[in-house]
Amino acid sequence: MDKLEQKIISIIESRREEIIALGRDIFTHAEMGYKEYRTAGVVQQKLEELGIHPETGLAVTGVKGYLQGKEADGPVVAVIGELDALPIPAHPDANPETGASHCCGHNAQIAGMLGAAMALTDPEVRAALDGSVAFMAVPSEEFVDTAFKNGLMEQGIIRYGGGKSELIRIGAFDDIAVAVGHHIVPNIAGFELANNTTNGFVNKVVTFRGKSAHAAGSPHEGVDALNAATLAMHAIDLQRETFKDQDSVRIHSYLPRAGTAINVIAEEVCLESSVRAKNIPALQDADAKYDRSIRAGALALGCSAEIVTIPGYLPTVPLEHPELMSGVLTDLIEEEKAQGRDYTMGWRNRDFHEAGSTDYGELSSILPLYQFRTGGYTGQLHNSNVRVTDEQLAYVEPAKIFALMAYRLLKDGAAGVKETVGQFEPLMSKEEYFRFMEEMSRKEVFPAE
Repeated sequence: MDKLEQKIISIIESRREEIIALGRDIFTHAEMGYKEYRTAGVVQQKLEELGIHPETGLAVTGVKGYLQGKEADGPVVAVIGELDALPIPAHPDANPETGASHCCGHNAQIAGMLGAAMALTDPEVRAALDGSVAFMAVPSEEFVDTAFKNGLMEQGIIRYGGGKSELIRIGAFDDIAVAVGHHIVPNIAGFELANNTTNGFVNKVVTFRGKSAHAAGSPHEGVDALNAATLAMHAIDLQRETFKDQDSVRIHSYLPRAGTAINVIAEEVCLESSVRAKNIPALQDADAKYDRSIRAGALALGCSAEIVTIPGYLPTVPLEHPELMSGVLTDLIEEEKAQGRDYTMGWRNRDFHEAGSTDYGELSSILPLYQFRTGGYTGQLHNSNVRVTDEQLAYVEPAKIFALMAYRLLKDGAAGVKETVGQFEPLMSKEEYFRFMEEMSRKEVFPAE
């Protein structure tokens, strides 16, 4: 590592307790997507203390602040942290006001992003940047609380459920040349290069409508919407053998509303589902088969069915050449060994697939995206057993990686950015992305027979 990289690490270590305090504070004040006003306020305040005056209210709660290097017209690198949490009120550190919990680790991203800002705003470091760094706190990565998001869409406040999707829509990523993202992985003792694929998805909100009747005395006078939903779910299950193994299709559902009483034929039932796949053609295929299954259940029972399709996220597209990121991680591991921290190095490269989804898939389809993972947690993601067990690894090390990545991308005439952009082939243009999202945003009603 060069002299300035050593200085970056030294600055972050000198502010270690401050970074950890940020991680703790956000962990215990979790907020749901598009409601992260307090967390966004923490980001704004900290950036302003560092001399960065950010834009706020982007996609409801998003924050974006620029650190300009010596080249005002140089490329912009985005360092990204996610603001939102999950509805897991059973976690002992859940926010009692919101019922939300950071069992996703997004608090570590925000702490790491702000820690990186502490180092990169140093005058000597800043003067070596041939471009700018955009510190971006983005809302609503977790695609939950669907009814609330639908309400925002109906009011015209947002168009898409995912925060990065919405930020792309309003142009907040238009000036970004390269993006850098992070996520935690429980039960690992070091860093991972995250250059792997993930599933994309669409969400479904289905309402079956039938006719109520006494379930014992006169069931023949009713039309059972719950039976229609049950048959539709069975039809979806029977589709599984039509999906290719390599497409990693997943369809999972729950019933937020399934009637009113045990002795009343269900007049209205709501079924919510996620339809996921590894690539866009497979996603479109599974989407069509899901809708067919819904129609089959409704037709067989004589119900009506309304299907609202909400576009979710695209599959993640790995970089062909992630060497700049792998170089930062391996170099930092060597540095930390000298401090007695014996971290491991893992690789989630192109042949590694995760069936879950992230709105980093949107970014990876239209611009170069580097991602890394760090440990410091135990438990399972999206589970109330998630605990922070190593605050150095959870909060401080991500700050170093974010800062080192921004520095290596922008030093020496922004050579890292130029090489990364030159090697990148976007999956789609921004216009093609919007076209796909609109095609997957629809409402269909099938009347009762």
